[in-house]
Amino acid sequence: MSFLEPADWSFPIPLAYGPGRLREIAGFAARAGISSPLIVTDSGSRDLPFIENTLRCLRDAGLRAALYGEISPNPRDTEIETGRAQFRAGGHDGVIAIGGGSGMDGGKAVCLVAGNDLDLRQFDYDAPVPNLVPPAAFPPLITVPTTAGTGAETDSTAMVTDTARMMKYCAWHPGLKPTVALLDPTLTVGLPPRLTAWTGCDAMVHAIEAYCVPSFHPLCNGVALEGLRLIHHWLRKAVSAPEDLEARGGMLVGSCLAGIAFLKGLGLVHAISHMVGAEYDTHHGLTNAIVLPAVLRFNAPAIAAQVPALADAMGVPDKSFDGFYAAVCALLDDLDIPKTLADIGVPTDCAPAVARKAAQDAAAGTNPRPATVAEIEQVLGQALKIGR
Repeated sequence: MSFLEPADWSFPIPLAYGPGRLREIAGFAARAGISSPLIVTDSGSRDLPFIENTLRCLRDAGLRAALYGEISPNPRDTEIETGRAQFRAGGHDGVIAIGGGSGMDGGKAVCLVAGNDLDLRQFDYDAPVPNLVPPAAFPPLITVPTTAGTGAETDSTAMVTDTARMMKYCAWHPGLKPTVALLDPTLTVGLPPRLTAWTGCDAMVHAIEAYCVPSFHPLCNGVALEGLRLIHHWLRKAVSAPEDLEARGGMLVGSCLAGIAFLKGLGLVHAISHMVGAEYDTHHGLTNAIVLPAVLRFNAPAIAAQVPALADAMGVPDKSFDGFYAAVCALLDDLDIPKTLADIGVPTDCAPAVARKAAQDAAAGTNPRPATVAEIEQVLGQALKIGR
């Protein structure tokens, strides 16, 4: 297989892969019935060249495009409300969510509320699904990832911080699906090595946690293992040789597969990371990477059956838990991931409060080993002070 050639796929949504395919964005928008798109991105991306390129491609084709670039690294509910207001004031008829996980989460969340008067909180994954009348409920949505990590481009789920409670929750609706996800690896070439490593670890955690969720879902299991294989094969090279387009392509596809896999669910790494990020505004992928070893140690008795396949996907000869765990830690070491959450400024006394919030996260419910608040606090304490 070559990651330098274009390809179109139809599962689980239409996917358009290939270097340089951002140039086709106007055509994808027009085919979706969009004449006035609102581009939604994060504040860290709004001034980068790919945003200007996207605007130019759309405007050159006669589309009336505008930009909303006020999404935080951990998107806030207040920012989504501002985005809805801009969508309506500008008379827009579609959303292009572009950027890393925060930009795409922000765009998807704006899309959830743009065409209705519901509060975003009513789209909470753990709440009853709002009764909306399709297809008018949501404007068309195009997703464009610019990092190889979040895998957020194929579904409607968006992690948003409830600013009243300082807790993250997952907003979604089964009736919202991206019209197309555009995977252009050239957009990830400019990502600095540090962010390449952090977002790549995010993708790795998606694959590992999704595969270990204890439910029968062979489709997600298959893409989780292939995603992990690609990530482990290409991540080091994407960091060390950031201009290598094939490595960037391999990571982008691996990240997308890992994102598809977690339709099955996630686990304690994400439950903890979501709440640490909401409270202390840490980078999600970096937080995942630091928390992963402590959660793997806790889950070890419950994932014995899954470990050999995970080790095989990573090319690890020793298929035992110790062999797999050592390979994960070696990769984190090679990527210069800090050892503990304390190393990135998270207070060491936060474990009790964060554990109570993490226990309420949807990802905690699909962890392979059930965990009490006290057990989550213990795992978090290890991630804060011991690490790997």
